[in-house]
Amino acid sequence: MSLPRDQKLCSADEAVALIQDGEVVACGGFVGAAHPEGLTAAIERRFLSKKGPADLTLVYGAGQGDGKTRGLNHLAHEGLVKRVIGGHWGLVPGMGRLAIEGKIEAYNFPQGVICHLLRDIAASRPGAISRVGLGTFIDPDNQGGRLNSRTTEELVERVELNGEPYLFYKSFPIKVGLIRATTADPSGNLSMEDEAVIGEVLPIAQAVRNSGGIVLAQVKQLSDQPCSPQSVSVPGILVDHIVVAEDNEHDQTFGEHMNPAYCSASYESHNNAGEPMPLNERRVIAARACDELRSGDIANLGIGMPEGIALIAAECGILADVTLTVESGPIGGIPAGGLSFGAATHPDAIVDQPAQFDFYDGGGLDYAALGAAQIDEQGNVNVSKFGMRLAGVGGFVNISQNAKRLIFCGTMTSGGLVTKIQNGRLMIECEGRNRKFLKTVEQVSFSGKLAGDAQRDVLYVTERAVFRLETAGLRLIEIAPGIDLQKHVLDVMDFKPIICDVKTMSDHLFRHE
Repeated sequence: MSLPRDQKLCSADEAVALIQDGEVVACGGFVGAAHPEGLTAAIERRFLSKKGPADLTLVYGAGQGDGKTRGLNHLAHEGLVKRVIGGHWGLVPGMGRLAIEGKIEAYNFPQGVICHLLRDIAASRPGAISRVGLGTFIDPDNQGGRLNSRTTEELVERVELNGEPYLFYKSFPIKVGLIRATTADPSGNLSMEDEAVIGEVLPIAQAVRNSGGIVLAQVKQLSDQPCSPQSVSVPGILVDHIVVAEDNEHDQTFGEHMNPAYCSASYESHNNAGEPMPLNERRVIAARACDELRSGDIANLGIGMPEGIALIAAECGILADVTLTVESGPIGGIPAGGLSFGAATHPDAIVDQPAQFDFYDGGGLDYAALGAAQIDEQGNVNVSKFGMRLAGVGGFVNISQNAKRLIFCGTMTSGGLVTKIQNGRLMIECEGRNRKFLKTVEQVSFSGKLAGDAQRDVLYVTERAVFRLETAGLRLIEIAPGIDLQKHVLDVMDFKPIICDVKTMSDHLFRHE
């Protein structure tokens, strides 16, 4: 029988003192939403005081951090962790440096796969079977998701089922779960009413409990009233210790202390455009990608350049005709950006993260627009590793591999690019130092070959040119008015695309109208 809540209460320092050297720790959260900041900060304090823990294996799906000191950055110390199995690394640069320098064992698996693997561990299944990752650096035919030479154990295998290839991601026991909720009721049941996302709190708790481990839960508040059964996200029987967070350790996101719009519905139309986007290269790309949206689409917009698509759709009065979703769980509403990415303003629903990826992996997305840092002649895309900088894939692989229509968004070059739009024409005033269209990408995060062989609908949209993926590679289909094909397109590419029946990009993209 589970202990009542008050017998589980303790401080963060007391809770993390229970973590033993060498244990496997799973941590929930998405950027800053639903991340147990008080617990990860306490682990860092304990380690720096030389009281342990050491040589932990850290498992997490979504990136959790602010790029500086918060989130999993607390754990980015040599000796504290020996192995990391993570979905997105970009917000935890210290951990990325440990991986690049070979000071830890490091794996990068798709975010959705890790979420599903947690459920498989909870159910004592041997692992997760998925097509997600085939043809990428995660495929064992390539790197097997391993990020350095120190990482030798194979945690993913290629298998064949019914004559088709799949990837098999192996299960392992998890001994510590770090999760967060809003409220703990008298029985220790956890509810998420003020959280921007639900995440994977239940799979973590179930996986840890069935592995014989301990679940440490951070909450914002205690309630003397029982939660309604339907509102319980984690039953008290799965929770071993409960910590009430300090005020500065339970912000709703790392971008905002509390935004009620992230956890409440609205009957107002989402076509409130606000201030129009400036007429620049970012607007051109967003507007061209927006042209591919269709009424009734269920869509996912990545962080960065694709965020502008929602703004353009609102300006055009079509945002209410589509449903935007975020891989963290929100359905409907308008996705937030920056350090609030993962939340959505006035969503229609918030499902748990593994369920969202079930829908994505099954082809539920009609449309997805994602960023692209490097593109090669086969249509491969790299978003995960650049020299000494490790970004990781997050949910990119799940989304890009399964959306019915896919748009990659980005400027043709970067690093000092200056453009000007005048009289409906695009001018390149200063070319960027870094080319994005390369002979071969540094790491394959999206397999153009697999997508091309499957004849998937894939576009690559830049401010000056649009390409379509074909079986033979990239075909140039549009260039911007004012752009010289040779000077401004071909001369800044490391390969020559297929050129046939090239049209001019639509005039409306280069005017505010």
